Amino acid sequence: MTSLTTLIRQMVISVIWLGFTLYIVWLAPLDRPETFPIVRHLLTLHWSEVNGYLVAIFWLMGVLPMIYGCLMFTDGRMQKLPALIYFLASNFTGIVGLAPYLVLRDRNTSFRGSLDRWLRSFESRSMGIILSLVTTLLIAYALIQGNWQDFVQEWRTIPFVHLITLDFCFMNLFLPLSPLLDDDLARRGLQDSYWFWAIALLPLFGALAYLCCRPTLQDPELGLALTPNYQ
Repeated sequence: MTSLTTLIRQMVISVIWLGFTLYIVWLAPLDRPETFPIVRHLLTLHWSEVNGYLVAIFWLMGVLPMIYGCLMFTDGRMQKLPALIYFLASNFTGIVGLAPYLVLRDRNTSFRGSLDRWLRSFESRSMGIILSLVTTLLIAYALIQGNWQDFVQEWRTIPFVHLITLDFCFMNLFLPLSPLLDDDLARRGLQDSYWFWAIALLPLFGALAYLCCRPTLQDPELGLALTPNYQ
């Protein structure tokens, strides 16, 4: 049975998701002539043509789905929803493609089945370390090469910059807002609320630190215990 707290959290995510989706349609960034040159520079690594803060946000929008994937794929074993589809959608559409999974999934704090190679890659400590290094380098690049005043002006005047920045914020907000994180903590025996608030109050880096040190899941077929994962 869905608790009142869970229902409220799902409703908040649903309202934000619907409002943001309508906002994207209204601003129509793909219809703006400046959008595709910006995206081309970002994808072809011509970063000198783009503000460093936008470079960091754009590529961090690739890191955030990976963080969610580290929580979603083990969760997906107990869900009717195909976690992989929503994970792939989040890589192209951000929170617009991810939010339906966060709203429609069932609460589950257990894990059944074995840890195959795919799950082990997302369970491994090395995944958290790699994502942390990439994040640190991107933020350092933004601080060194970016111009904050220009970025604020671009945020106000360029729909693509405006929307991807909001998308980045919502991707960070929905991680603690969704019960997905609570269930992953419980699945690993981390019931103390300290863990949740340490992640929730430190956007991005709190989640990365969690992925670097969280206990591994128990694999019944291999007899793995809930001990720290040092892969």
